Amino acid sequence: MEINLVSDTITKPSYEMLQYMFNAKVGDDVYKQDPTVIELEAKVAEMFGMEAGLFFPSGTMANQTAIKLHTQPGEQLIADKYAHVYHYEGGGVSFNSGVSCCLLNGHRGMISAEQVAGAINDPEFYHSPLTSLVCVENTTNKGGGACYELEDLQRIKKVCDANNLKFHMDGARIWNALVTKKQDPKEFGKLFDTISVCLSKGLGAPIGSVLIADKATIHRALRIRKILGGGMRQVGYLAAAGIYALHNNIERLAEDHRRAKELAAVLSSTSWVASVEPVETNILIFSLVPTISDTLLIEKLKQKNISISSMGFGKLRIVTHLDYREVMHTYVLETLEKLVF
Repeated sequence: MEINLVSDTITKPSYEMLQYMFNAKVGDDVYKQDPTVIELEAKVAEMFGMEAGLFFPSGTMANQTAIKLHTQPGEQLIADKYAHVYHYEGGGVSFNSGVSCCLLNGHRGMISAEQVAGAINDPEFYHSPLTSLVCVENTTNKGGGACYELEDLQRIKKVCDANNLKFHMDGARIWNALVTKKQDPKEFGKLFDTISVCLSKGLGAPIGSVLIADKATIHRALRIRKILGGGMRQVGYLAAAGIYALHNNIERLAEDHRRAKELAAVLSSTSWVASVEPVETNILIFSLVPTISDTLLIEKLKQKNISISSMGFGKLRIVTHLDYREVMHTYVLETLEKLVF
């Protein structure tokens, strides 16, 4: 029994999802003639109370499109120092949009309105790049699955409005935040100019993200997606997986959250773990005592058919997901409890 807790991106479509995909009606999406893609885009937009959506092959492309929409070369965006758009999108911020990043030292990947206000460059001071965009990530990846409070995002929105800044949310794991915080997605739709949501992490689809905004913005995004090579043909088969996931796999995210918290409790009780960061959703980050190396723990767990990942700088990560079943969870808990060095 192989147990992969490296990421929630490793899930495979269930039999039921595959059957739903198999029965999808498709067309040529480059010509906007794929009915299943159109259905998915409209469904996600409606969930968040926004006007329109656009299907992308990846969250990175959706985020990079949003950044391109809201900035001009030579400008600057504000984000947390752990932001996915900075660390894990191949330098696309500079390559695609020609903008720089002002990185803030937030709390577990989350920034505050006060920090944003203090980071905005004077628009009349032409020696500094013009600040034009604020990006937040919810939940935070390197921040250990932390979730923003709605009130904190509302305060950042006020700063954006007062300074003529656009506001984008990388919502790759927004579904986890919505479930654990019991938040209304339409409240997020009121705050952001653009939101990207991912279907291939906690929701278990094999591929796909959707960028949502007003109709005019999505019309502009269509051209940028084309330039980036994101035009797809009979992609309704993949969009169908996203529709299935939205219907069946959102509420069950609570199971992933429970299991992550139970793993954290066991790790906290061991003698070889130095610290465990707070767990809100499905990402668990912990560090070892100085006498034990990350590679040693990873190897010991591999011998037990359990895979986890190192984030560097002494941090290790476990991510629970759709394919991590209860029988696996029981085995991992027992293994961690018995592990000796």
